[in-house]
Amino acid sequence: MKRVILETGLRDISALKKRYPKAEIYFHQDLDGVTTAIAMKRYLEDNGIDVVDAHVIQYGEKEFAVKKNDAQGDTMPVLVDFAHGKPMFVIHTDHHDKQVGAEKGASKSFRQARSNVETISQIISPRDLFPSTDVLLISTVDSADFIKQNVTPEDVVNYLFRYDKEKSLQKNKMLMGFVVNKLLLAFKNKKRFLENLVLDSEPSLLSILGNIKSWMKQNNAPTPEELQYNADDYAGSMKDFRNLEYSDGIITQYGGGDMRKPGSYDRYTPFRTYPEADFLIMAWPMGLLQVSCNPFKKDRSLKGVNLGEISKSVLKKWESQLKDRVVPLSTIKWISETAVGPESVGFTFKDFDALYGERFMFMDNGEQMLEQIKNMMDIPFTELSEEQRQILDKVGVSAWDLLQSMSGGHKCITNISGLNYLGRSKRPPMGNYRYDPTKEDAPYIRFLKSLALEFKKTLKEKIKESQVEVSQ
Repeated sequence: MKRVILETGLRDISALKKRYPKAEIYFHQDLDGVTTAIAMKRYLEDNGIDVVDAHVIQYGEKEFAVKKNDAQGDTMPVLVDFAHGKPMFVIHTDHHDKQVGAEKGASKSFRQARSNVETISQIISPRDLFPSTDVLLISTVDSADFIKQNVTPEDVVNYLFRYDKEKSLQKNKMLMGFVVNKLLLAFKNKKRFLENLVLDSEPSLLSILGNIKSWMKQNNAPTPEELQYNADDYAGSMKDFRNLEYSDGIITQYGGGDMRKPGSYDRYTPFRTYPEADFLIMAWPMGLLQVSCNPFKKDRSLKGVNLGEISKSVLKKWESQLKDRVVPLSTIKWISETAVGPESVGFTFKDFDALYGERFMFMDNGEQMLEQIKNMMDIPFTELSEEQRQILDKVGVSAWDLLQSMSGGHKCITNISGLNYLGRSKRPPMGNYRYDPTKEDAPYIRFLKSLALEFKKTLKEKIKESQVEVSQ
């Protein structure tokens, strides 16, 4: 029995128990991902399925580096809080506005919600798994719904928790939850930190916090006081960051500055510097443009703006050029497998087909070689011969479809992702790449910066239009 079961409720859990006595959970690398994995672990265990391991899965080049599990044995692979499915997963839950990559023929009923843990803990499970106050905090963090909860940037960017008798119990629990989130993010890249947190924790933020503190002591990690100092020092340094501009209520930033000290970077730091800002346009040199509303500002310009729709209109200005540009399968496989190892799932033809479906195209009689190409895609890119790579050049997808597939978000935060695929050749470069500030930007970086400027221009126009409407 091989099928994907999505968020309509796991009605076939009894049949799954007979087929799979064990499970491994793959989860996204943030608070909602970790807590959803813990909730799913408890749910599976309550139904007699033993969770034997957990694995982090992250968007980008690390997405296809996760451990291979083809669901043919007695261990069921389960994916939570991730918008890009894979054919190998038997259970897949998510709450984002757009999902891609589930195997053809699978049910695609995803439940949109503020967090994925909310669905697992309060809807799929017959009993609440996480306390409702914990679910509220996790959902607030994941959806950045800070205004409704009277949350400030200082509350969010905080590593130190001390019980405040003057505040309500719910407010104290929320502040503790923000500390859990910051500590989790500070150490998320440490080997097996998140995975063991999932396996060892009970469904509560208090249990997670206790396990984090134990890990910090055992590994001689920086103290919360050191992490807080680094965060405050980083915020101070970013006030004069040369790649940051502020005008007309819009922050535009390229790169994250010096993020080497543990605990320094926080996505909300620009709003600490400019609390009156309405929007942040963040361009990352790895080929990602993120745009978000100021989640702490009540009287924000363009309160009803839909950044996802603006993102589509901005990209549309380059639609004809992007549709004319073909990104070959060889390039997509090469970049997708940058971080893979011998046990990784890799980027197969099933992944390519699931992501791009009928939108991929053939060049130079590529259609006649389709079966050969499918077999080649099971081979790691590093093991492909030059002749095989040339054959993979015969299949591709337009840059327009690639960006449409990889980008997404919702009305108050959106991203244009995958721009780095446009700036690569068909083959890995010879030698090691070194950044040289005296040389001009790579083509995809220039495009990234052009998109950021166009987004800023469009936002300004929208703000001006709204002001005129209000004055009339």
